[in-house]
Amino acid sequence: MTVTTPSATEIVLTRSFAAARHLVFAALTRPDLLRRWYGAQGWNLVECDVDLREGGRWRFVSAGPDGDRMTQSGVYRQIRPPDRLVYTEVFADQSYPGTTLITHDLTESAGVTTLTSTIRYATSQGRDTALRYPMKRGVAESYRRLDALLETTGES
Repeated sequence: MTVTTPSATEIVLTRSFAAARHLVFAALTRPDLLRRWYGAQGWNLVECDVDLREGGRWRFVSAGPDGDRMTQSGVYRQIRPPDRLVYTEVFADQSYPGTTLITHDLTESAGVTTLTSTIRYATSQGRDTALRYPMKRGVAESYRRLDALLETTGES
């Protein structure tokens, strides 16, 4: 996974998966699949509500080590299967101001899907705060779990 910071308020994560684009899109949007991969090592989704329509809301509650909980939610802004998903995100115990906008763009070539995720924070301080967290490690661990899921999902 590559991580870049193209502007003062953005982080861009890029990762390729050995799977068809429609399968990766499904893994980003279907609760039954999200529950199987979303979260860093030791974290699992215990609540996963998805109203997959533009203007629809989503809400995830993750449980981690020592009973820690993390709640995040937002609103879907654009849904264009299988190549684009745009939504807002706010954490219940957020340590930075404002709403974050996340854009996932998916491209496929020869059965390999590249997921480019642009995370745009409301402020540069928000972006900098997120960069201080172990976000890169957590997302990388989560994407390894997604790899394992995609290997077993097949062409369904």
